[in-house]
Amino acid sequence: MSHTRTETDSIGPIEVPVDAYWGAQTERSLENFPFGARERMPIEIVHALALVKQAAARVNRRHGLSAEKADAIEQAAAEVAGGKLDDQFPLVIWQTGSGTQSNMNVNEVIAGRANEILTGTRGGKSPVHPNDDVNRGQSSNDSFPTALHIACSIAVRQRLFPAVERLHASLDARATEWRDLVKIGRTHLQDATPLTLGDEFSGYAHQLYRCLRRIEPAVEHGTDRLAQGGTAVGTGLNAPAGFARDFCAELRGLTGIAFSPAENFFEALGSNDPLVHLSGTLNTLAVACTKIANDIRLLGSGPRCGLGELDLPANEPGSSIMPGKVNPTQCEMLTMVAAQVMGNHVAITVGGAQGHLELNVFKPMIGASVLRSIDLLATGCDSFAERCVDGLRANEARIAELLDRSLMLVTALAPEIGYDDAARIAKHAHQEGLTLKEAGLALGLVDADTFERVVRPETMLGR
Repeated sequence: MSHTRTETDSIGPIEVPVDAYWGAQTERSLENFPFGARERMPIEIVHALALVKQAAARVNRRHGLSAEKADAIEQAAAEVAGGKLDDQFPLVIWQTGSGTQSNMNVNEVIAGRANEILTGTRGGKSPVHPNDDVNRGQSSNDSFPTALHIACSIAVRQRLFPAVERLHASLDARATEWRDLVKIGRTHLQDATPLTLGDEFSGYAHQLYRCLRRIEPAVEHGTDRLAQGGTAVGTGLNAPAGFARDFCAELRGLTGIAFSPAENFFEALGSNDPLVHLSGTLNTLAVACTKIANDIRLLGSGPRCGLGELDLPANEPGSSIMPGKVNPTQCEMLTMVAAQVMGNHVAITVGGAQGHLELNVFKPMIGASVLRSIDLLATGCDSFAERCVDGLRANEARIAELLDRSLMLVTALAPEIGYDDAARIAKHAHQEGLTLKEAGLALGLVDADTFERVVRPETMLGR
């Protein structure tokens, strides 16, 4: 029995595995771009393309596509969108910059499955043709960027928002728990005036809150607007009148997301600015995650020879040679994730700048990189909340010790005795190993009653 069947495209015949739903163009792409399974097109893009085909079939039914074909295409597309045929999408990210091969991979698989539904024979072009029927009223040039937007809009809502909100809630809970725990502040990694540990964590929580508020409009006013209907160059050639509007209406029914047509199809095909902008907001989130994880790493350093103000959860042994060592592994994980997201943003920025004339041809790389950033940040934030922030404990004895030793409490004296004399007290205390009070009394710059009245950390919080 033969292990292949013959399929054809405009180049000619080619042998395809007999059990594959795909056709000639998919097979050629496998031969022409041999990068391997690790570089495959993200399955989220495939699922989004299937949603494009399902919505398009519903619209095309109203414009001449037979009910029989439309039903079969819808059924096959729904199976693809639901993940039932994931093994039929072997193509890699590194292909034509318009995503034509992946669009045709989806067209061929849906046609091949639709033909099986209608005739019992897998594959082929009859009665359902991958171009004439599945791709009807569409082009790779508008379908593929539409799929990228759909995939990213869904991923942000289903994966990223819940994870970042989870981390925000955990940080906010620590801020509330430690609202009144006074500690020494630090600027330039040097002692500064007091604040509370809760104040510190409220800053981290608000960083994430602001990140979420930046990402929301990047989706709602960016990736929720779709190129579908522009076809090849933005003119809408071969798409029926009202296709873009009707397509988005059908897609809203399938996803529950308020997708709408792009305001200008020439912009939507020639650029990928909405994805570059979304990536920029993800880059900002990565920056915030780095700041937060690094601060927690510093505050938890030790346990005896560092700052030691926080006790971090001990998730696993930290050394293969040093017994009992525990490392801040979740902080390290999140900062590595952030570094990769920043690197992705550089690639996305370069790709976005490559929109020559009527089509940006870096679409597969841009879409795959944005989706990878979303997935990394979602997984990283969720894990960091569960395995680090939820289990943080304040080392109150160490916090009190460091607060009591700080020289910058002298700042409270400046309004009483002047900046220069307050500085003299701090420097003398540091040089002679004295407390601030001892140094002030020794220099005769402040009396004991004034010092006790003024230098009280709990009154230095600005509340």
